[in-house]
Amino acid sequence: MMIMMRSAVTAAAALLLSLPVTAAHAAAPPAPPVAAVPQVLPIGVAVSALPIATEDRTGYQRSSFRHWNAGANPSDGCNTRAEVLIAEALEAPEVGPGCTLTGGVWWSYYDAREVTPAGALDIDHMVPLAEAWDSGASSWTAQRREAYANDLGQPSSLVAVTARSNRQKADQDPAEWLPPAADALCRYGAEWTATKLRWGLAVDELEQDRLLDIAAGCGDTEVEFTPAP
Repeated sequence: MMIMMRSAVTAAAALLLSLPVTAAHAAAPPAPPVAAVPQVLPIGVAVSALPIATEDRTGYQRSSFRHWNAGANPSDGCNTRAEVLIAEALEAPEVGPGCTLTGGVWWSYYDAREVTPAGALDIDHMVPLAEAWDSGASSWTAQRREAYANDLGQPSSLVAVTARSNRQKADQDPAEWLPPAADALCRYGAEWTATKLRWGLAVDELEQDRLLDIAAGCGDTEVEFTPAP
């Protein structure tokens, strides 16, 4: 009798294994995405970690990077530009209908100037769009370029500065332009490096040399970045 029972159980198990798996049991729920881990490196180490490549601007158009989009909270009526201004204000502006900003005070660290009102500021892409294109973004999807151009995930990626300093900088890298304020150099070098590391962008040789020069005089400075999703 015991042998017959065991045979029946074995046969039932074999039958179950041979049945098609139902949709409900076909697969476990997908695991949630693993959050990128923030990294902190001494500035010299961080600069040395940047890949070196020859830059190529073939095919670049500013319109390839859609901005400003609806920002981190599409329901608040504020686009990315406005959200950066709100986040970086020394004295918060009043936010009116349609995300109109009234009042507020900002610090433009490129040229060490206190600025008001909001309309006197530009939002600078720390690594300009054209420079990003040259350094690897030309191969990205349109969606990734939009994410780059509206990056609110790392504060150093977008910075509120005077319109004048932003336009002087234009699309130049640190080998061609540096902020005029003496106290800005270490921060600027670190934030430029952090943005390139976050997005996996390369540097050319002259750019790397200038960043290493900056790092040599900014030995206590750290570069903080989180790899972009």
